[in-house]
Amino acid sequence: MQKNLPKNWALMQRRLTPYLFLLPALLILGLTVFLPAMQAFYLSFTRYEYDITQAPQWIGLANFRRLFGDRVFWQTLQNTILYLIGVVPVLVIAPLAIAILVNQKLRGMHWFRAAFYTPVIISMVVAGIAWRWLYAENGLLNQLIKNVFAVKEGIPWLTSPQFALFSVMAVTIWKGLGYYMVIYLAGLQSIPADLYEAAAIDGSDGISKHWDITVPLMRPYLVLVAVISAISATKVFEEIYIMTQGGPRNSSKTIVYYLYEQAFQNLEISYACTIGLVLFLVILGLSILNLKLSAGRDRIS
Repeated sequence: MQKNLPKNWALMQRRLTPYLFLLPALLILGLTVFLPAMQAFYLSFTRYEYDITQAPQWIGLANFRRLFGDRVFWQTLQNTILYLIGVVPVLVIAPLAIAILVNQKLRGMHWFRAAFYTPVIISMVVAGIAWRWLYAENGLLNQLIKNVFAVKEGIPWLTSPQFALFSVMAVTIWKGLGYYMVIYLAGLQSIPADLYEAAAIDGSDGISKHWDITVPLMRPYLVLVAVISAISATKVFEEIYIMTQGGPRNSSKTIVYYLYEQAFQNLEISYACTIGLVLFLVILGLSILNLKLSAGRDRIS
């Protein structure tokens, strides 16, 4: 019995060692992510607003009933879905085309890579202010439109409900092209050149070789970019805050900005937690949908 004890203790040490290495990270995640998430889930069933020194009062599903009847919430949800539909397809397809272009072995191509990646390293605050100047009534874009098309008035990019959301989308796309281009470049450079040479012998060359070889082999990267860009588009905030403040008439207000507005401007903490819970479910659903679709494509192939 005593001889078996050291063996059991050594086996237990080997099993516990990985968890001991994970313990510091788990403690940090627990204090900064999991515990606040559980508190937010609890607060979504309470009334906790205006005076945060008071203890939360349990009100059950009242916040959810208010949410389902909130016209502004449904408008922000519609704007978020529209943002998702407008941004994600472009950020999945355009960076792949750019990555194929800059992956060519031509002299000076690294300068083009740097040019496409430069918007990624620019702060969103700086980018938002710069684009707001470009979109101004007397900004560069409207001056070009007036001079080229000989019109008297420019386009109200950020002050019209018809254009505001799409104008902000353009900034998100501009910032994201270089980031996703780098992800695709990593995938493209892992494809053996022999495959393209064999495809050229079989008559697949030019654009057709990318359709026959590049796109099928890049499928995991396409799924990754689709998931990341979808989650990022759903959580968009900085562009809205800097450029439009959700206006005009809530036309560019998204779920995350509405959550911020309720929590930090109206101090309705519990209602903001309810909105956050719905946002979490939306992001979770998008992630599961993307994974299911990618798994289905793998089975078909």
